[in-house]
Amino acid sequence: MSAVNGTKFNSAVFLLTGIPGIEDIHIWISVPFCFMYVISIVGNSVILFIIKTDPSLHEPMYIFLSMLAITDLGISIATMPTILGIYLFNSREISLNACFAQTFFIHTLSKIESSILLLMAFDRFIAICNPLRYTSILTPPRIAKMGLVAVLRPVTMILPLPILLKKFRYCRDNVLSHSYCMDQDVMKIACSDISVNNIYGLFLTFFMVGLDSLLVFLSYVMILKTVLSVASRRECLRALNTCVSHLCAVVLFYISDIGLAFIHRFGNSSTHLLQIILGYVYLLVPPLMNPIVYSVKSKHLRERIIRAFIK
Repeated sequence: MSAVNGTKFNSAVFLLTGIPGIEDIHIWISVPFCFMYVISIVGNSVILFIIKTDPSLHEPMYIFLSMLAITDLGISIATMPTILGIYLFNSREISLNACFAQTFFIHTLSKIESSILLLMAFDRFIAICNPLRYTSILTPPRIAKMGLVAVLRPVTMILPLPILLKKFRYCRDNVLSHSYCMDQDVMKIACSDISVNNIYGLFLTFFMVGLDSLLVFLSYVMILKTVLSVASRRECLRALNTCVSHLCAVVLFYISDIGLAFIHRFGNSSTHLLQIILGYVYLLVPPLMNPIVYSVKSKHLRERIIRAFIK
């Protein structure tokens, strides 16, 4: 496939890549990917259905969880066509416009997930540190406004990325290093000056993911301080137990997100396989594990799910 050089922009394509060196067994690798997507979509859909149909779950914590489930569904839907297309059908070509659209949705949804994890940390902070005012602070109108900000902030901040990518000329090798499109990957094959994209990408990493993760950390410092001041050890453990699910989601998301951002910008050829694996962890593992972890750790939610399928 020829690179893009003086060719009409919209007629050009990028070539996506699976796991290099093991192309002969791509069809077998597709099995765990299919399994992960099925579990992710079914798991998050079940959580949404249970929360929507059970009035007792119409509480701030579960409303934020439903926002997280919707975001995880979006990430799965945004990445599934290209990832399964490569491993099942060896379909590697993607048009530039489709690639830029996928870039926008992947980055926007992942940053929305970061915002929602911050809202969930705030929910736990209020529930543990100021329980008497919990319902008066987290009212439905306020939750709706928080959710709207969690969506609008990433959309407005990520929108310049595909616009900048669309303005570039692509005259180098048109093979991407992932089975989906990401800004950090696409801009490397541009023959234009990408310094603006690099700086803006780092700004987004620090301003959005970095700031969100810092605020989540500070929330848990305050939670831990409050919990340790509780006289009863049993009450202390009970309070911390309500945070375990959220902490698992936070660790899974932020480690892979920040790690992938820095490897893309500062890594070399020796880190290519690590970059691919971390990319899959970043996009596939949180949507897979979040519904499982929350279903197992939340007794109230677990009982409702069991009741829905056994009755």
